[in-house]
Amino acid sequence: MTKSQPIPGGRRFTRAAVTGGAGFLGSHLCERLLASGTEVVCLDNFLTGDPENVEHLRADPRFRLLSCDVTEFLHVSGDLDLVLHFASPASPTDYLRYPVDTLRVGSVGTFHALGLAAEKHARFILASTSEVYGDPLRHPQREDYWGNVNPVGPRGVYDEAKRFSEALTMAYRNSRGVDTGIARIFNTYGPRMRPGDGRAIPTFITQALTGEPLTVAGDGSQTRSICHVDDTVSGILALAATASPGPVNIGNPDEMTMLRLAERIIALTGSSSPIHFVERPVDDPTTRRPDIALARRLLGWEPVVDWRRGLTQTIEWFAEQLVPA
Repeated sequence: MTKSQPIPGGRRFTRAAVTGGAGFLGSHLCERLLASGTEVVCLDNFLTGDPENVEHLRADPRFRLLSCDVTEFLHVSGDLDLVLHFASPASPTDYLRYPVDTLRVGSVGTFHALGLAAEKHARFILASTSEVYGDPLRHPQREDYWGNVNPVGPRGVYDEAKRFSEALTMAYRNSRGVDTGIARIFNTYGPRMRPGDGRAIPTFITQALTGEPLTVAGDGSQTRSICHVDDTVSGILALAATASPGPVNIGNPDEMTMLRLAERIIALTGSSSPIHFVERPVDDPTTRRPDIALARRLLGWEPVVDWRRGLTQTIEWFAEQLVPA
């Protein structure tokens, strides 16, 4: 894929801190930063992250893994010129299991991460989410849309944590002069997703590979726009390389229904699994597709990994994980 490419835009970072760096997306960020020549301090409390995700990086002397709960305390010795705040449960299964932790990391954790960036005079990038748009009344979603979020629904703990973290990030930029940027990340997939994290792609792939029915919520007509992790990482680092405050949508506008996604995974795996329709979760968004005109214009970025190539690679990775040791 693209892990050996330098950070887009030509800006070089000497040393970066990545909160949530042992998670799915965080681990890929650590990997890409190291490949670009940046030293990396990876911080994680392993609530939903896994040290195995970065085990292959630990032999590199430029990489350091610290067990750290950013809601309690956050300190990194030495200089930093980039802080990437990616600590948070990110799947519905996780944030419904850990609702208070999710709100704390979006509030107190973001406060601490911004404080670290302020102390080090570092560029700060917040991992926000397309979930700030809620169940959108505009389609596709553009950065100037304020969203349609239910703050007291079950998904509100994640949606509102990210909305608050965006507000806090802008407050630090406007009142304290911190060099901040906000990335609104849309549905990302790829190797190192957990089979049981509750998101559609790992669930469908695991079910297809094990011959179980693929559990499609509702009638499967709700849509998502899936972006391969290599593309997402490129977009995030392209934003980091600018001085833009954002928010900037980072996602793939190639929209598909959940039923179509399930059918494609069945075809790519050669599975004989049937499709089984289950009850749709409360406040499950009906549509999701990013308008990436701003990312194209500001960052010179757009996704390049098509769904067939990305899903095939991801299926191969999951197949390796399912082989008995």
